[in-house]
Amino acid sequence: MLQGLRTASQSWYGRTILAIVMGFIVVSFAIWGIGDIFRGFGTGKLAQVGSIDISSQEYRTAYQNELQRLQRQARRAITNDEARAIGLDREVLSRLVTEAALDQKARQLGLAMADEDIAKTIFSDPSFKGPNGQFDRARFNDVLRNYGYSERAFINEQRQTYLRQEILQAVAGSLIVPQAMLEAINRYRNETRSVDYVVLPPTAAGDFPAPSEDALQKYYNEHKQTFRAPEYRRLVTLAVTPTTAVNPESISDADAQKLYQEVKAARFSTPERRDIQQIIFPDEAAAAEASAKIKAGASFESIAADRKLTEKDIELGPLQKSDIADQALAAAAFQLAEGAISEPVKTAFGYAILRVSKIEPGTTKPFEEVSAELKKEIAAQRGKSDVQKLHDAIEDQRSAGKSLAEAANAVGLNARTIDAIDATGRDKEGKKVEGLIAEPDLLKAAFASDIGVDNDTVNTPDGGYVWFEVAGIEPAHERKLEEVKAEVEAAWRNDETQRILGEKATAMVKELQGGGDLAALASAASLQVQHSNEVKRSGAAGFTPAAIVQIFNVPAGGVGQAAAEGSSRMVFHVLDSIVQPFDPDKPDSKQIAEQLKSGLSEDLISEYVRRLQNDYGVSVNPGALQAATGGDSGY
Repeated sequence: MLQGLRTASQSWYGRTILAIVMGFIVVSFAIWGIGDIFRGFGTGKLAQVGSIDISSQEYRTAYQNELQRLQRQARRAITNDEARAIGLDREVLSRLVTEAALDQKARQLGLAMADEDIAKTIFSDPSFKGPNGQFDRARFNDVLRNYGYSERAFINEQRQTYLRQEILQAVAGSLIVPQAMLEAINRYRNETRSVDYVVLPPTAAGDFPAPSEDALQKYYNEHKQTFRAPEYRRLVTLAVTPTTAVNPESISDADAQKLYQEVKAARFSTPERRDIQQIIFPDEAAAAEASAKIKAGASFESIAADRKLTEKDIELGPLQKSDIADQALAAAAFQLAEGAISEPVKTAFGYAILRVSKIEPGTTKPFEEVSAELKKEIAAQRGKSDVQKLHDAIEDQRSAGKSLAEAANAVGLNARTIDAIDATGRDKEGKKVEGLIAEPDLLKAAFASDIGVDNDTVNTPDGGYVWFEVAGIEPAHERKLEEVKAEVEAAWRNDETQRILGEKATAMVKELQGGGDLAALASAASLQVQHSNEVKRSGAAGFTPAAIVQIFNVPAGGVGQAAAEGSSRMVFHVLDSIVQPFDPDKPDSKQIAEQLKSGLSEDLISEYVRRLQNDYGVSVNPGALQAATGGDSGY
């Protein structure tokens, strides 16, 4: 065919015919959609906000950066499926769309920022400062390299970020929290109630006959799901982690002692602390005169009084030597004996006289107290290199067709067999199965697998691995009454006790509402009246959350009942309710105001961004989004 085309193209007539044929082919491509290749559809546009495009590459880069951040936090690999399950793909797209909407607004407003201004903001960014507090070029380059930025790309992105911040600052930066809202929050948080109450324990229900067979059968029929046996699985597991790869007992005392000497000061020592007082003088002569008065018998306090200084003014507080930035002051203060007064000392704030009112000696934990911890740490460190070797050896054995138990034996380890475990980690007796490594992830993976499946390993936070095989499955099933008769009777008795206590509590509440006295009712029932004047919505000692809710559901002077701790019942009388006046200068009031301002600002910004998106219009290419993340993102 190719030879025929070459022959035909030798004459002008043949070339004309070929041109017509190729023209028909191009037109056909255009009609059937292949022409999109030539019209730019393949440029990788994933979304559009107004006139701003979000490319597939831009989205992939943002998605991968966020995925890597999550992996660093979790200290394990996170698959795309897991990331999409927690909505990472939608979160990244939402952020990019928000940024694009703000960028469009910045263009509309004509906002701009010069390179000089960008440089100033970067130089002042704490992320790029070195130990001396100044801009560190090497640190800046390291950050850019870690995140895959060129300097120009980073500057351009920073410019956009600062312009977005300017817009958001204009929208919500000056927001003031309404005073009425602050007072309402204060009232809700800080209302304190005084309560008299009695607790009806389970024994107050008295003795009642055992249930008949018919009653027990009826109760069982009504609560069958409660007594249903869960699914159990027989698992074979093998864990290899840095802490298990090397036995801490194999670490010598000499090695542990060496590490102890290296870290003793930083980890096992508490530095000496001193309560230091100082009096600052305007010049050296004034300080020398005061020092002479002290030597002549004047007290430190009298010198401070002459300077019109209060105890608060002269107190520096209990400090470690490293807490004091002024080296001259630190050196002088830590040379004094307890109660001693220094000669005049030249400090950064002028000449001062110091007094050490109290010394708390430093302490150091002895080696014997921490040796086990250090040996475990050394074993874990040495085990990191061994873990990968064991992992590869075990995988080689599994690839050869051996079972997990056989693979473990081949490398000198022993696999663990758990005869029965449910999805919550309990055996058939309801006891917790102890010693499971990476338990939540292991159980989740094991109950998503099946018999005979070759499972991926479960990664541990410290860089280890857990292998598992499902050796058997016992499906969930209903149990006959004969199997669970003791459990059914215990549940029946508990419900009957609660019913009787509820009836008694209701009767007491009715009497109190009719003018009865709680002390008299308690005495008649051989109960004791208790009192609490510190009941808040945040909780109180001896009160269940349900009781707190009920206490605040009635007005001051009201009565009620609620579930108490254990299986008891509580009857209460609210004596009074006190709310301290709102003080905006109190630390907790300031905290409330900051939290409310933050929440209101976020709501305002969210509404503003939503309006921008509606005004500019947002379109997403679902196919491009799916291709960028390697799965169905739900768009």
